[in-house]
Amino acid sequence: MDDRYSTAVAEPLVDASLLDKLLHNRLSEAEARRFVGGDPECAVFTLLALQQQIAGIQRAVGPHTPSAAIPPYAKPTTSPGRSKGKKKKRGGQPGHPGRARDPLPEPDRTREHRRQRCPDCDGKLVRTGDTRSRRSEDIPEDLKPVVTEDILHRDYCPQCKKRVEPSLPDVLPRCTLGNRTLVLSAMLHFLQGLTIGQIVDTFNFHLRMKVTPGGLVQMWHRLADLLFAWYEQIHQESLDSATLHADETGWRVSGKTHWLWCFAGFDVVFYLIDRSRGSPALQKFFTRAFEGTLITDFWSPYDGVVCAEKQKCWPHLLRDVAEVDEQHGDDPEWKSFSRRLVGVYRDAKKLHPQRGKMLEADYDLAVVRLEARLTNLAAATWTHADANRLSKRLGKYGPELLTFLWHDDVPSDNNAGERAIRPAVMIRKNSYCNHSDRGALTQSVLMSVLRTLRLRGLQPLDVILAALAEYSQTGRLPPLPARTTADASGS
Repeated sequence: MDDRYSTAVAEPLVDASLLDKLLHNRLSEAEARRFVGGDPECAVFTLLALQQQIAGIQRAVGPHTPSAAIPPYAKPTTSPGRSKGKKKKRGGQPGHPGRARDPLPEPDRTREHRRQRCPDCDGKLVRTGDTRSRRSEDIPEDLKPVVTEDILHRDYCPQCKKRVEPSLPDVLPRCTLGNRTLVLSAMLHFLQGLTIGQIVDTFNFHLRMKVTPGGLVQMWHRLADLLFAWYEQIHQESLDSATLHADETGWRVSGKTHWLWCFAGFDVVFYLIDRSRGSPALQKFFTRAFEGTLITDFWSPYDGVVCAEKQKCWPHLLRDVAEVDEQHGDDPEWKSFSRRLVGVYRDAKKLHPQRGKMLEADYDLAVVRLEARLTNLAAATWTHADANRLSKRLGKYGPELLTFLWHDDVPSDNNAGERAIRPAVMIRKNSYCNHSDRGALTQSVLMSVLRTLRLRGLQPLDVILAALAEYSQTGRLPPLPARTTADASGS
């Protein structure tokens, strides 16, 4: 049989391991020759030149380079610090508490079901009086919207010499959609991340209520204006927090680059969209000295914030170490530097739970020794470029890496800030950010209010509806509710 029609499986033309080394700047000349399956000098020269080009791109990529600006072939195939083939187990992780649905409340209706004949033999059944019950929960069968006509009595006031009429508690002035629809649509967009088109389709097709994209946006602007007092309250409560996490990510407004800043405390989340990624934006948030502990990454504008204490994020530093390990893990000098740095972190994490268990003098001495190890690591002379770069970072931020050892409620990472900003990143991917400064302000206000209410264990729909009802009667918005005692003790 002609080889052209052979059904035998041919050997792969390219060795996957060699291809991986090529794309990650680890291919030697000997491997390059084996890669092409022969000895063509031109092919070898091309592969080595390509390797140098990729290495140049990787050197140009910094820790703050957006993911979209990094070529796919310059990205690692595995997460930094995780070995190849080692995947995180899906589902619940060991040691994490299980999550189950709460028991259903008392039923709104009761139905009885009884068979007349046996389903197997079709025989007549003898009644025993034995029963069992089960509960289920479902949405109403008829989802047709309710159209309400309000008759407003306009009575005359002889003292003011004008006609007065009552305010509606569940409808904003000059609106044809009720407050429940308004708040629910805002939650779908600013809390759940649905696009405006998806929300319009949900209301028009599934809920059979006619809405338009422009009408929703205008109503969201009005809702943000009413809740702006809560936005300012969240701002002030953030500045009063004992610990505050800060992070930022790219954002687009009218097609121009902006930045979304996130400041997360124990029970507050404050978002700010600004043109600046530096001190001007931070000055808008830190209107006064911060008396707590500010937890951030190593972005330099945070250096100018006046606060009582600062804690730098260890995982950010360790990720840099892991990235260098992938390329220069065999270098003796770098291996010594990384081993000593990771050793300080591990010893610090072991020491932190001993706070309060050890004698105070012994604990203080242990912390001082860890600080001295960081100081010695920063003061040493390193010829390796990455070791020298990170040693300078230790010299600048060394004292701020071990702040958590002096406090029980200060973590060694900025995970809370990254978790708080992640929902905004998901919304950015779906909704393409904002088309105007007005929309950016509405985005900041409603995301801050809705996520703060969720963080406090409150139901945003019920809380905002009650606040709008009070506003319609008094003309003033009530204060933002605090976390309840039960929520605070259970968190």
